Amino acid sequence: MSEKHEMLYLSRADVGAAGPTMAEIIDVLHRAFQEKGSGRTEMPPKPGVHPGGGDNFIHAMPAYIPALASAGVKWVAGYPGNQQRGLPYITGLLIYNDVETGLPLAVMDCVWITAMRTAAASALSARFLARPSSSTLGVLGCGVQGRTHVEALNVLFPLERVMAFDVNEAAAAAYAEEISGRFDLEVVVVHTPREAVTGCDLVVTAGPIQKIPHATIRAGWADPGTFASLVDFDAYWHESAMAESAKFCTDDTAQMLHYKEMGFFQKIPPIYADLGELAVGEKPGRETEREIILAANLGLAIDDMAVAPLIYRKAIELGIGTKLPL
Repeated sequence: MSEKHEMLYLSRADVGAAGPTMAEIIDVLHRAFQEKGSGRTEMPPKPGVHPGGGDNFIHAMPAYIPALASAGVKWVAGYPGNQQRGLPYITGLLIYNDVETGLPLAVMDCVWITAMRTAAASALSARFLARPSSSTLGVLGCGVQGRTHVEALNVLFPLERVMAFDVNEAAAAAYAEEISGRFDLEVVVVHTPREAVTGCDLVVTAGPIQKIPHATIRAGWADPGTFASLVDFDAYWHESAMAESAKFCTDDTAQMLHYKEMGFFQKIPPIYADLGELAVGEKPGRETEREIILAANLGLAIDDMAVAPLIYRKAIELGIGTKLPL
């Protein structure tokens, strides 16, 4: 290499300091899914390895969004047992490349990005699939995603109340104290999963992803008009409950079918639409007040590559991060 090239390293704290707002992330994801729905993105199904077996995974997630001049890959791990080790469930790094030369511009921690863009994608799905007046949110799983989903849905909907369930009641109590203070919402800790589903306009299931679902949520629990985001795939949902949905959506049909081949999503309803089709209006979203609609977004590389340029530009502007020779 004839010229010295440096790349920017952004730690988890750096990424958080340079990160855009949730409203900005929802907006840039909307743009990315419009590009996807128009066939103007490149994103192969993510390959993965599964060290240690069980529900552990490490996935490679490459994508290119020409309209955003963004390309790169996220190398992300999910280890359910990390909680017992005092470690995060999700960890990893993102490499952001120069689309003109292919050289890496930045390497950044992906925990903040994953947490925020996952919730933003759910909120974007809800923009098309939930009732605009939705004010009561049920959260099953009071971890990172349980927190960011309140933040994201609160951007687009007039939230008033959160019904919070976690198998760890101490975690639910801490969650309630934090969320009620951050967002000025009523947060009610409930003691059964059904109380976080029945009577809720919006439902988010945010436990660990499992190949064999525990299928806790049963038929008859979701009220007419409910929208649910299945952040943990179908782990929380019994097939009879999913069968009550008028529309079952995802963020990428090809990747969901790839996951089915891997053993996930064995008992889901037919896929109605993906988020790109909804974003460009190729398929209508909610059509009646009484439809129960589910969205099982998988988490896509284009989500990450939509957000990475925003973080990179702000980090450069603010002088955040560590420059490293390549």
